[in-house]
Amino acid sequence: MTASGAEDPDDARGGTARDTPRTAAGEASRSGDANETGGAAGAGAAGRADKAAELMAAVRAVESGERSAAEFFAEPKPAPRRPAPARPAPAPGARPAPAGPVAVPAGVTALLAGGGAPEALGEGAVEVLGEGAEEVLRADPWQLLAVPGVRPEQADGFARALLGAECGPGDERRTRALAVWLLERAARAGHTVLPLEALVRELARHTVPDPEEAVREAVDSGAVLAFEDTGNTENTGNTGDAGRSGGGDAGEEGDERPVRLLLGLDRHALAEESLAEGLARLAGTFAAPGGEEAERWEAAAAAAPVPSAAELVRASARSALVVHTGAEAARAEPAALVAAARSLGLRAYAAAHGEDGRRRLAELLGNGDGGDPAAVTVDGLLTGQEGPGRDEEGAYALDLLAVLDAPQLDTERAAALVEAMPDGARLVLSGDPHLLGSAGPGQVAADLAAARFCPQVVSRTPDPGPIGELVSGVGIGELGEVEAPGREVVIVPVRDAGEAVHRTVQLVADSVPRAIGVPAERTQVITPGHGGAVGTRVLNAALKERLNPGPGRFGGFDPGDRVVHSPAPGRAAFGTVVSADAEGLHLECAGRRVTVPRERVARAVRHGWAVTAHQAVGTRWPAVVVVLPGDAVPALDRAWVYTAFGRGERHLSVVHGVGPALPKAVAEVPARQRTTRLRALLRAQAAVREPGAAD
Repeated sequence: MTASGAEDPDDARGGTARDTPRTAAGEASRSGDANETGGAAGAGAAGRADKAAELMAAVRAVESGERSAAEFFAEPKPAPRRPAPARPAPAPGARPAPAGPVAVPAGVTALLAGGGAPEALGEGAVEVLGEGAEEVLRADPWQLLAVPGVRPEQADGFARALLGAECGPGDERRTRALAVWLLERAARAGHTVLPLEALVRELARHTVPDPEEAVREAVDSGAVLAFEDTGNTENTGNTGDAGRSGGGDAGEEGDERPVRLLLGLDRHALAEESLAEGLARLAGTFAAPGGEEAERWEAAAAAAPVPSAAELVRASARSALVVHTGAEAARAEPAALVAAARSLGLRAYAAAHGEDGRRRLAELLGNGDGGDPAAVTVDGLLTGQEGPGRDEEGAYALDLLAVLDAPQLDTERAAALVEAMPDGARLVLSGDPHLLGSAGPGQVAADLAAARFCPQVVSRTPDPGPIGELVSGVGIGELGEVEAPGREVVIVPVRDAGEAVHRTVQLVADSVPRAIGVPAERTQVITPGHGGAVGTRVLNAALKERLNPGPGRFGGFDPGDRVVHSPAPGRAAFGTVVSADAEGLHLECAGRRVTVPRERVARAVRHGWAVTAHQAVGTRWPAVVVVLPGDAVPALDRAWVYTAFGRGERHLSVVHGVGPALPKAVAEVPARQRTTRLRALLRAQAAVREPGAAD
């Protein structure tokens, strides 16, 4: 990648740790390697069928067989942090943090101490397991794995301390908890289910002596759900044909489609099934306009500002569901649709991923101050704090909803959104498919498009300028040269981690404000990881020292510090520290005052001069500095580069220490596929609607 304004010819290495979400994604992706073939390596179709038959028999069994105790186990390798309990979550968008500190009973504290576990886990144990946490942990010490941050080897040590000789690697309590933990870890990487062979392999890696029996027991106990997938492997997010049957229609005599078992947790299964049913309900209750109304829609389409917007208006006139894809400039097209629908007297709204997206959307709708009530955030709509409100039946009082940034919509939030859509309403999912996906499990927009369940409109509106040209190339796997006469794109080669930190601070504090005219407070640094020599922690410390030095007297923060507030996993609100008192840390986020309770600050607030690309999705800044130190290579793929480079509106600086690994990542490392069931569920719904319809 080259651009005018490149400063130094040298190209060397930096240092950082991989982004925590990317690490989790990588490990869970490895646990799902079998997705590529639809079966374990080297296993034949007969072996897969035998395993499938055995497990399905186990699912139907009333009782699982007795199993002998095994010898004491070797501790497994550390696994990534577990972010969520293995119990059904409340409705998405309505997950407030505890208002105050959780009272930890003395019995829980004593039990943890007796098992060699830190007392600090007490609060998490009570939050996850409830007031009876002590009784739960005494009966099943491996339930400690449900506490965020606990790894399998830590839970094993706790169980050994409590159970002594009764503790073994094949204990059903252990294997059941491990199965749930592995599925939760996979969910953090975006998967809603895992293939049977992938879960079996991961259990074996954690020294489970009979992993297939462990899966059967977990399914029979109800801790894990099993799904029979006789469709194509592409239903689980794959692109290959290894799981497809030969010619002939499904169900045709002699057509043997391979049986494939998928394992998941009830919260994700219920969300996907609810979402598929809700989408089918919208399609089934919609009536396309005719006569004079159809003519009015056609007139609105003819008045659209660009051809792609006209195509979107026409598609939305005829269908309850539409998928619209495009880059940043294409956001004007769903905005034009909402404006057109409102001109026809419809109650039309548009929802963006975050506050910055909502502000930009409101500007596109014609309200210069970003306050247009038709522009809302997805979370604001789900919680009822924004949008049209609900009617007497609990449905949104609207006729059309366009959801921008749709790739950031996970399955649970999408299910909650669709559930509240009234019969006969129109839903448009719009977004850039090249961006990093949702923080939660699922790939709703991609599955809806792949299922061919509804019309699709692909924008032909390109992003302007050198940054738009560069990012468009990345989207198709090319990292080419761009002309940047106004220094819109600048490459800054660095040799090591120390130089990377120095040049980053220099760019934010001096070079970008002086040469580009963007002040430091409007310039955002993006790096692949939180840890390491050039991670967000190191960069934020260096940037704070230069831009807002202070003792950090409010839990490490001072007034004026830039921060990221994460009220829930996967949510990121950018703001500034205002003050602090006994109630907590007071922030200003997008013009709104937010108070973070003192006991939540350490978990929910980070300094925000430097963030990861996952945190930056859905937000843009006038200037962005992307830092790529040498050991960032494992974190890089096309989606990461596309997302990071595309966050800058006027200027992009790249602190470049990865050498040829950058173009290689863009050309050869596409985003990892997610394993889901939604695609197959939608096709099943389509078959019910139109019996005999082909894929």
